[in-house]
Amino acid sequence: MTRRCPTRRTIGSVVLALTTVLVATSATTAVAADPLPGISPRSETPVLHDDDAGGNADADDPAIWRDAADPARSLVIATAKEGGLRAYDLDARPVQSVAAPPATGPDDAPGRFNNVDLVHGLKLSSGPADLAVTSDRGNDRLRFYRIDRDRPGGPLTDVTDPAAPPVFSAGQAEINEQRTAYGLATWQDEASGRSYALVSRRERTSVALLELIPGSGGKVSYRKVRTMDLPSSFRLPNGTSWSPCAEPGELPQIEGMVVDPSNGTLYAGQEDVGIWRLRADLTGKPQLVDKVREYGVPGVYDEETEECTPGADPGYGGKRIASDVEGLTLVAESDGDGYLLASSQGDNTFAAYDRELSDRNEYEGGFRVTPAGGALDGSEECDGAAALNEPLGPEYPHGLLVVQDGHDAPGDGDRPATNFKFVDLGKVMKALDD
Repeated sequence: MTRRCPTRRTIGSVVLALTTVLVATSATTAVAADPLPGISPRSETPVLHDDDAGGNADADDPAIWRDAADPARSLVIATAKEGGLRAYDLDARPVQSVAAPPATGPDDAPGRFNNVDLVHGLKLSSGPADLAVTSDRGNDRLRFYRIDRDRPGGPLTDVTDPAAPPVFSAGQAEINEQRTAYGLATWQDEASGRSYALVSRRERTSVALLELIPGSGGKVSYRKVRTMDLPSSFRLPNGTSWSPCAEPGELPQIEGMVVDPSNGTLYAGQEDVGIWRLRADLTGKPQLVDKVREYGVPGVYDEETEECTPGADPGYGGKRIASDVEGLTLVAESDGDGYLLASSQGDNTFAAYDRELSDRNEYEGGFRVTPAGGALDGSEECDGAAALNEPLGPEYPHGLLVVQDGHDAPGDGDRPATNFKFVDLGKVMKALDD
């Protein structure tokens, strides 16, 4: 999660407090006039804790794999940071736990899985395979796991080429600084048939395009095609230059990303800035679809308190999403319509934008994932989200939305408690279409 290390959590709390102040000036009338619908989850995964045995386990990002032969046996595959990778069935029950790689040396960082996405039908030397692809922030690499639903011992098998290179770093010393592989989205180019991963860099504005390369023995590696840097400084209407407040040396990073396979468009969430739209091959000029409310708000970082003190809001920000903008996912419809969904982490909401480029990704509404009663709570400070608008058996005949919950309730003392909520996508679509 973006706000997991203490300093970033402190900055995040200040940003959240600023969001509350900004929204409060008009919230009484605006919220009363246009409340967002609340949608309750059907189930949730077991809670994960930062100090679970086997490494710091922190729910982050999900992906939904559909079993074409038996959709009711589909899986949700999700990252648990240093806790590795988890596979769940559609009842949110654990199916398999895969450990992240251990540290390679006494002073090196251990494996830390940040984001996950899927590749379907990649032609390996052992035959076509569906893969779960994760960004390993701890080692600055991608990891690949073949999905075989009925394999004894669990559906996930590591098929990462041991020689897979670092994505951004020149060596282990640079890897240990942890400006490494972070956000992730996969993409299959229909014209060439090639498969790619787009990977962002922690505390930087870089996004790399990696071509996935099948190797011998059913293993998978990659090669870097090109890299693009999104802006880190922005010219405001009053003629001044603005950058989001952060620790010295940090740039406004990107995490949530998704590619629309129908047109090869990448949507990338620059956490404290907004949502970018650009070509998935990283050519052409990026366009800012929407800005966070805090866009343009000056801030001063205090090294003693490790906090950002915000200044006056000049009013240049957006109206729909509150910093951080996090998990991005697509809801595709058969007629070409659908939505881009974005987690507005700062106010615990989800924003929906029109998928059609001709409509300039117009905002279409929003919703909250709210408690269902009893022990089943909603979603707060959501990091990652995944939607699949296809039938998934009798439980989810209209598809599934899975969202991370950054504050599972009831909590367990001072330990951070996180998990994933499973939401009927049909209810989400109805709420947005009404």
